Amino acid sequence: MGKRILVAEDEVRISHLLKMYLERETYTVELVADGELALKKALSESFDLIILDILMPGRDGFSVLEEVRKTKTTPVIMLSAKGESQDLKRGEELGANEYILKPFSPRDVVTKINALLS
Repeated sequence: MGKRILVAEDEVRISHLLKMYLERETYTVELVADGELALKKALSESFDLIILDILMPGRDGFSVLEEVRKTKTTPVIMLSAKGESQDLKRGEELGANEYILKPFSPRDVVTKINALLS
């Protein structure tokens, strides 16, 4: 079984595109569309990497990351259409390993994931 990746993204088109690209790389992908469910799964299950959209219903990606970092060191990639420097800085301060701006190339995301998990 491949490494497990949790993708927390409320835009269905983006989450399914990521899933398709990641499964081609033999990753096992689980999709969630809101921050509360992302936090619950991230804390109760074991993932090799987590991809968090910042703007999600229920709980934003920053607060999910903050809670996850209290107990886990799982690599986290933040996805966002928000590219302001304060957002990048906040993601870094909270412990994000990567910050990817939308729109993005799925191949670039896969390359970053492969590097983080190698």
